[in-house]
Amino acid sequence: MTRALFIAAPASGQGKTLITAALAWHHRQAGQRVRVFKTGPDFLDPMILSEASGHPAINLDLFMMGKEACRQQVAEAAQDADLILVEGVMGLFDGTPSSADLAALLGLPVLMIMDASAMAQTFGALALGLSNYDTRLDFVGVLANRVGSPRHARLLASSLPDSLTWWGSISRDPALTLPERHLGLVQAAELPDLEARLAHAALALPETLRCFDELPSMTFPPPTPSAPPEPWLDGLRIAIARDHAFSFLYPANLALLRTLGAQLSFFSPLQGDRLPPCDALWLPGGYPELHLKSLAAQAHCMTAIRHHHEAGKPILAECGGMTYLTQRLISKEGAQADLVGLIPGTATVQPRLAGLGLQTLQTPQGELRGHTFHYSRLETTLPPTTHARNAQQEEGEAVYCKNGLTATYLHSYFPSNPRAAAQFFLGNAL
Repeated sequence: MTRALFIAAPASGQGKTLITAALAWHHRQAGQRVRVFKTGPDFLDPMILSEASGHPAINLDLFMMGKEACRQQVAEAAQDADLILVEGVMGLFDGTPSSADLAALLGLPVLMIMDASAMAQTFGALALGLSNYDTRLDFVGVLANRVGSPRHARLLASSLPDSLTWWGSISRDPALTLPERHLGLVQAAELPDLEARLAHAALALPETLRCFDELPSMTFPPPTPSAPPEPWLDGLRIAIARDHAFSFLYPANLALLRTLGAQLSFFSPLQGDRLPPCDALWLPGGYPELHLKSLAAQAHCMTAIRHHHEAGKPILAECGGMTYLTQRLISKEGAQADLVGLIPGTATVQPRLAGLGLQTLQTPQGELRGHTFHYSRLETTLPPTTHARNAQQEEGEAVYCKNGLTATYLHSYFPSNPRAAAQFFLGNAL
């Protein structure tokens, strides 16, 4: 038997991640086995949630994964978890599919987090409207965030109808936040005080924790065994960049590569690590634009990548990994560096979002699903081989192929089509 809770909000920026992480941290400190999931394709929130729970936080995305895979992930977690937390994405009903669709599919009770900093009794009206909007959902309570005073909290609590339970409040406190930059939260590995922040947030939740203790346990169906995919990458050595500049890696993607038989090794272009002996190279997304000087200083690493490409060995470069391969990368502030140079042209970080959304890529092995989220724009003379498509079947991100290199802003979710994903590392993706 496992307790479970879906943590949602009426909009982004309400404090879902900090509260989810604080709850995970508290129960982990109490000796419970905690598993946390993040709705949607986000890379950054799961880093925080992983640190809080002491276990990799897995993405649940109905578009990229499908219903059955989402159910399976939660069923597997329930086999050895005392507590399952699922953090929603954006507003509860935003997007197609939405957080509400996932909560309904999984049958999880919903806790609504609401930023109450600029309202009083209207808080109750909004909470009532949200709770009545979709009859599939089971609302267990409402938690007020960024509350100004005890009196403010009493006004908010008194505004709730009897059908909604008050799960307490959190005061407006700069220490009860997580720092952000473009793309989202600052990476967990860059927050030396993360545990102190989580401990402080957990101490601010006494009412919430008392309500939490009253959550009934749930029974989840056992996971259904599935046949593993063929070992298309048996013995293939894949080197993967992983550091503060290249960190956008789904645990499910890494797990799939191992299931396909690949041998994974990791290196840091930022630290100037030598490229490990490998048959294929993966440069994932991240923040190379924040580390231009350090990346440019590691000339021997960039030379090794060029030699790898000249030898005709496969490279997959996603988003930030692709901008690292350009001739020049320019930050939002105007700093610039000459980098690997395998892709002719310049990538420039813009002040506004340049690409966002779920997309699909048609390959000879079928449809591969993923998402895009970036602030930079690429100007290149290299013609695209193909384009991904968005949900409206409009032209999406370009995909560039050159001598075994596949480069694109698209972040692919490999389990959506294991055979297609394998081709990135065999040199014949498209």
